[in-house]
Amino acid sequence: MFNYSVMPGFSDTDALGHINNTRLPVWFENARNPIFKIFTPTLDINNWPLILARITVDFKQQLYLDHLVEIKTYISKIGNSSFTVTQQAWQSGVCKAEGDSTMVYFDYVSKSSRRIPDDIRETLEQHLIS
Repeated sequence: MFNYSVMPGFSDTDALGHINNTRLPVWFENARNPIFKIFTPTLDINNWPLILARITVDFKQQLYLDHLVEIKTYISKIGNSSFTVTQQAWQSGVCKAEGDSTMVYFDYVSKSSRRIPDDIRETLEQHLIS
């Protein structure tokens, strides 16, 4: 599991006074950086081997300004060329949102998916939850 903390700011809120629903996908993406580094340790975009194929976010409760949000990130599934990242946003000890992202190991030259290499697969498995 990876942990990432965010302190929501005023610009993260919407007219209703809670955290805008567009912020969660951004926070979730930022929290996936440790996973990106498994594939590209330097985060060099010229050697980027991943594409985002799908993302979902389920909102359970409102998130609020000026209360720390902890993003918990896990691997929930590993396929041949893709894997699923499951993430949760916790605030004040309560899971307020959760989501899944399907990432594909991708060759931009051939424009096709590739099998995840065994060494990377082994590292991903260290963060696998059931």
